[in-house]
Order: sequence, then C-alpha cells, then structure tokens
Amino acid sequence: MAKILLVDDAAFMRKVIKDTLSKSGYNDLYEAVDGLDALEKYTEIQPDLVIMDITMPNMDGLEALKAIRAKDPNANIVMCSAMGQETMVIDAVRSGAKDFIVKPFKAERVLKTVTSIVGNP
Repeated sequence: MAKILLVDDAAFMRKVIKDTLSKSGYNDLYEAVDGLDALEKYTEIQPDLVIMDITMPNMDGLEALKAIRAKDPNANIVMCSAMGQETMVIDAVRSGAKDFIVKPFKAERVLKTVTSIVGNP
C-alpha cells in the first residue's frame, strides 16, 4: 500500500485531499503542516508520494521540494497551487515536481495524478 504525505498549512485542504483519497481506498495517509514538518516526516516515514502546497509559513513548498529531492532524488512530489501562481508551478516542475494540481481542484484530478504515480490502492 502506498504511503502518501499531505502537506498544507490549511487543515481544511489536508482534510479535503485526505477524504478524497481515503474514499478511493488510499488509507496510508500522513499529514504535515508546513515545509519543515514535511521534511521531518519525509525522513521518518519515507512516503511513496508527497502532495504539497506551495505557499506555507516557516518553509514554503518549493524550498521543501528542493530539500526533499536533495535527500532523495527519486522522491515523488506533486505540488498544489492556487490559480495565478504559474511561475511557481514552472519553478516546481524544474525543481523536480512530478506534477502539479491547481486549486480549487476536482477530486478526479487528484485521483488521476495519484494513480498515475503510485498505482491503484
């Protein structure tokens, strides 16, 4: 079963993604509240996929993406961004993000991305 780490400073966004994934059978889900927390949890649990917001306090998603990829060049990281953050999305992909999801997102888009990276639950 794939381990998935959800990283967003907004508890509501983590819950929406968590609910979407758990309804589809992905149940090995973990949460982090910012980039620093994500870096610690990544090292601790070695997830198969990270879904991470870009704009967060303490350490933003781009910094966390680069730090995680420095530790694990094969890390599967999908970035989430609000509409209008195209330059950040481009930077994320150049820094090794596997994909990006624009907020507000549809559940089908999240599931399609997760399935394409880690397979079915």
